Amino acid sequence: MNPPASRRTARGTTRRDVLRGGTTAILASAVAPYARTAPLQAGGDEMLRVGLIGCGGRGRGAAWNALMADPNTKLVALGDMFADHLADAHKYLSQNEQVGARVEVDEDHRFVGWDAYRGVIDSCDVVLMASTPAFRPLHVEACVEAGKHMFVEKPVATDGPGLRRIMAAGERAKEKGLSLVSGLCYRYQFAKQETVQRIHDGAIGDIVSMQTTYNAGPLWLRARQPDWTEMEYQIRNWIYYYHLSGDHIAEQHIHSLDKVAWAKGGYPVKATASGGRIQRTGPEYGNVYDHFNTVYEWEDGVRAFSSCRQWNNAAQDVSDFVLGTRGSASLQGHRIRSGKAWSWRYESEEPDDMYQNEHDALFASIRDGEPINNSDYMCKSTLMALMGRLSAYTGRTITAEEALNSMEDLSVKERAFGDVATAPVAVPGIHQFS
Repeated sequence: MNPPASRRTARGTTRRDVLRGGTTAILASAVAPYARTAPLQAGGDEMLRVGLIGCGGRGRGAAWNALMADPNTKLVALGDMFADHLADAHKYLSQNEQVGARVEVDEDHRFVGWDAYRGVIDSCDVVLMASTPAFRPLHVEACVEAGKHMFVEKPVATDGPGLRRIMAAGERAKEKGLSLVSGLCYRYQFAKQETVQRIHDGAIGDIVSMQTTYNAGPLWLRARQPDWTEMEYQIRNWIYYYHLSGDHIAEQHIHSLDKVAWAKGGYPVKATASGGRIQRTGPEYGNVYDHFNTVYEWEDGVRAFSSCRQWNNAAQDVSDFVLGTRGSASLQGHRIRSGKAWSWRYESEEPDDMYQNEHDALFASIRDGEPINNSDYMCKSTLMALMGRLSAYTGRTITAEEALNSMEDLSVKERAFGDVATAPVAVPGIHQFS
């Protein structure tokens, strides 16, 4: 199902290289036509029009990767809630020496505001979604309805109702033969693919337990401006509001959770967590926690011990370990130990930029008529993060079924830049699960 090795991406790696490893679900159905004068033909070289929803730093990076992935692409549409974000992204991309010549976003295709996503989707063939996570269900649904291929950043929802919408949209994308590539980029890193494959092949025996850590420093904070309403402040600082971001266990630590679930070959059935605010206690930090500690348990009794925090002047660590009956694996270090010494370590001279790899794979799948659909693991890893947050907020053990079927709807109800109430910081034992 892979393309001929002679067909190469703009960066020179073969598409066989990009799609190797079987880490994504490749569907055999043909790519569905989208809104253009003639359907895109598998193996064709016609120009692919790319649009970006969400023009922050991650969005700009995704757009650059997309243009680097395929020489016959051009960026034709930008959309963001705020005009200044859009202008910054356009300047950054249009002046880039490597891709600037293929940035062709005229004034009529620069969309700002609550409905900016609609203009982007209507203007292009491939949609890059990097906006505030709370809006992801709306954007994915609209993209699937329009029959467009998509790159979808993580997390894909901040609550159970939103996640159920994404799951349904992912199934419709499969039926339509659309490619849907997730922003859980470690799945596309060749070094991680090799490491996980060895675990699945039995290199460390049966998995006994796992440990994953994402102890990081503080993130950005945009100072409140006199002309900003509360709604504008919250959206500009969305990482500090759990209804917009899912809290940092979902927005950032999801990468770690996804890695251990991938290594395990499945997802936990329940989570017991604690967390709170120690450093980020001021009102400018909204209502999110600054640390979580979670124990995830699988049906077979295996547990993963998860820690994440965002503290200033504290030790930082991003690592994942899988312990087995015959040895152990360092996922982040790409090493396998059997006995007293490391018996294997990934070594390769080939390029292995996971951010680029995922876009190489996306555009290769479109060209070759072999759609990729990552909706299953991107949804289940988001669910894993939501389980941890809900457990820490409520102080009770939360099952996967409970989290998925939760009726707590955190979606933005008033689509206007006015005053809006801020939910209180969750207090375990008081905050109720619904």
